[in-house]
Amino acid sequence: MKKIKIGGVPEHFNYPWYLALKDKKFQQQGINLRWVDFLGGTGEMNNALREKEIDLAVILTEGIVKDIIQGNQSKIVQVFVKSPLVWGIHVAKNSPYQTISDLRGAEAAISRYGSGSHLMAFINAQNQHWDIQKDLKFKVIENLDGALKGLPNGEGDYFMWEKFTTKPYVDKGIFRRVGNCPTPWPCFVIAARDELIENDPEAIKTILELINAETKQFKEIPAIDHKLADRYQQKVEDIQEWLSLTQWSSKNLTSNELEEVQKSLLDLNLIDKKVAPERILFNF
Repeated sequence: MKKIKIGGVPEHFNYPWYLALKDKKFQQQGINLRWVDFLGGTGEMNNALREKEIDLAVILTEGIVKDIIQGNQSKIVQVFVKSPLVWGIHVAKNSPYQTISDLRGAEAAISRYGSGSHLMAFINAQNQHWDIQKDLKFKVIENLDGALKGLPNGEGDYFMWEKFTTKPYVDKGIFRRVGNCPTPWPCFVIAARDELIENDPEAIKTILELINAETKQFKEIPAIDHKLADRYQQKVEDIQEWLSLTQWSSKNLTSNELEEVQKSLLDLNLIDKKVAPERILFNF
C-alpha cells in the first residue's frame, strides 16, 4: 500500500475528498491517502510541501504559483475548483470602517506572509487603486480563529477570508462584511512535490481520476446542501448559493491563466520574475 499525505483547508470545498476517503476509494486502488488539515491555509501548506511533511496539497492558485517561483520544489498537476474564490472583506462588528475605501491605509490581518489572505490584500488594493507601498499594512494573526479573537480587540483592522466560511460569524455579529473581492482566476489547484511526480506519477493520476469522479457527481448527491450545512454550520440557503457558484475541474491551468496569475504577482512586486509554464505546471 502506497502512503501519500495530502493537505487542505477543512472547508466545504474539500468535502468531496472527505467522501472519497470515507468510502476508502483510494485504498481500493492500493493508495493509503492520509488527509492533513491546515487551519493556517496556503502559507502553511507551502511550508509543509517544502519540508516534505505532505506530498500533495489542495491550495490557492496564486499562493502556490508564487512559492514555486520562489523555490518550492512542487508543480501544479490540476485545477481543483475552476470558479473564482469570493473573498469577504471583514471588520469587527463595532469597527468604524463602513466601506472598502475606508480601509485605505488600515492594517490587514493575515494568517501569515505568502498566504491567500496576504496576497489577496494586494489584489484588493490594486482593485481600489491604492498605493501598494503606503496603503497596505499587515498584522499576522495565524488563522480564522486568530482573526475572530483579534479583530474585536484591535489586532488588525480588516480580514479577508472565503465569504461562505466566515458567513456564520457575520450572522453572529462578530464580523461585519464591508465588501467582496473575487479571485480573477481559478481558485484552488492540486500541487504535488516534484519527488512524487518523478517517483510515482501513476499514483497521482489515480488520485486525480478518483477525486474527479467524486466532484463530477457531487452536486447530484441527495440532500447535499443539508449535509454541507450541518457539517460546516452554515445556513442551507448560503450553501445553496455556494453550490450554484462553484465549479470543479478535471483539467490543469492553461498557459493563459498562468500568465495572468504571474503578471498580477509581478505587477504587485510579489515575485521578481515570471518563469516558463513547465516550471510550474505538470501535465500527464
